[in-house]
Amino acid sequence: MNRVRTALVSVSDKSGVVELVRELARLGVAILSTGGTAKLLAKEGIAATEVSAHTGFPEMLDGRVKTLHPKIHGGILARRDSAAHMAAIAEAGIAPIDLIVVNLYPFQATVADPDCRLADAIENIDIGGPTLLRAAAKNHASVTVLVDPADYARVLEEIRAGGGVSDATRFELAKKVFAHTAAYDGAIANYLTALDAEGRRRELPDVLSLQFRKVQDMRYGENPHQSAAFYRDAKPAAGSLANYRQLQGKELSYNNVADADAAWECVKSFSEPACVIVKHANPCGVATGASLAAAYEKAFKTDPVSAFGGILAFNRALDRASAEALGKQFAEVVIAPRVEPAARELLAGKQNLRVLEVPLAHEAQAHDFKRVGGGLLVQSPDAKVIQPADLKVVTKQAPSPAQLADLLFAWRVAKFVKSNAIVFAKDGMTLGVGAGQMSRVDSARIASIKAQNAGLTLAGSCVASDAFFPFRDGLDVVVDAGAAAVIQPGGSVRDDEVIAAANERGVAMVFTGIRHFRH
Repeated sequence: MNRVRTALVSVSDKSGVVELVRELARLGVAILSTGGTAKLLAKEGIAATEVSAHTGFPEMLDGRVKTLHPKIHGGILARRDSAAHMAAIAEAGIAPIDLIVVNLYPFQATVADPDCRLADAIENIDIGGPTLLRAAAKNHASVTVLVDPADYARVLEEIRAGGGVSDATRFELAKKVFAHTAAYDGAIANYLTALDAEGRRRELPDVLSLQFRKVQDMRYGENPHQSAAFYRDAKPAAGSLANYRQLQGKELSYNNVADADAAWECVKSFSEPACVIVKHANPCGVATGASLAAAYEKAFKTDPVSAFGGILAFNRALDRASAEALGKQFAEVVIAPRVEPAARELLAGKQNLRVLEVPLAHEAQAHDFKRVGGGLLVQSPDAKVIQPADLKVVTKQAPSPAQLADLLFAWRVAKFVKSNAIVFAKDGMTLGVGAGQMSRVDSARIASIKAQNAGLTLAGSCVASDAFFPFRDGLDVVVDAGAAAVIQPGGSVRDDEVIAAANERGVAMVFTGIRHFRH
């Protein structure tokens, strides 16, 4: 345990700093401070020595140079277990500094403004702060470093108890500092390398720095011979799966998290009460209904075999009726914005069932990522939502209002099905889903076979295709199965052939003008 006799405090985020320093002073710790922090402490009646008075060198260059001085960094970096170090600073008239409390200029918040000027961004690049933090973190064997106000209370508690801070706490805080300064430098690189020669800001930078924090280690990855962990974005989008709270059940597995994310993103896209059942990252049953229980019953009917051991997602608070309904099947994970007490009581009997609460919000992640050999693919999210006004009727037969609703429903589901994707639907319910085939016509055949196996009729159904039909054969398969209306992006060199086939078969077809490949 190192004793804390002198602290240097210089913070941009002043949350909790007055309370911290007041208590440090009461415990007999001498306080050094700078600029606005020193003024705040003086206003609060807390005695502190200005760094310029301590170093004998005034702040200069509009405050750009104030802590960059041997009397500061010598006092931080000197190893207390080295007689040579301690003799050297004593000879130079440098006193040890035992505690550093620093946080940085708000660079990330500054550049988050789309109208941020380069000059403003540059002025918010902190130099002295990261230097202080890194020096203290490097010498954590002797120095305690605080970058996060959330850590103030526990450090105070240790100082009260024994006059200093434990080795374990100092090491933990040092690790936190290096992660923090790495993220800070990464944000600067991301911003600056996104600027072109004229200073215009591009969406994707030349150098991309990312930081994620481990949520948990997992027993294994996709397969037992693979190691795995789940990491959370430093600032996950509101409503993303990473914000989950697990209420019960076994620890989440790698595949649970991947499938749960697919289910959650799909169910969030519906405004009506909805249920999505996912198996191996593909929706195998999706439905809307007057209630969650009704939506679940319809979704389950799509493919009861695949639903076994699936992931169930709901976009409303899970009530008792829904819990009773889903309790009849074996599921791995249930996700909802909230689980009502009566539902929790019912589900508690299924001890292995993982039950998650995730805030329901529709903010999209800034980017999607896919790791490839030796690199990373980065793209903006597929956040396009098609409205009825966006559709172009390309056949003689126009869809009825009921068909239009089902076409849009099927299109919304197809967005979350692995390509090539074909989705049959009617009355707000999927009837057959064909996913991940190399041939679109094979996806169409599989979707119709799925419906047949589930005992569902496709007569009068609506079909969504995530990308255009390259030939009429895919269209003929879905019409032969019973489809009466089709929604697809269009854009094929054979669009005229496919439109003519639709007219020949007497079905309605609309184009969206966009596709939803999901690889």
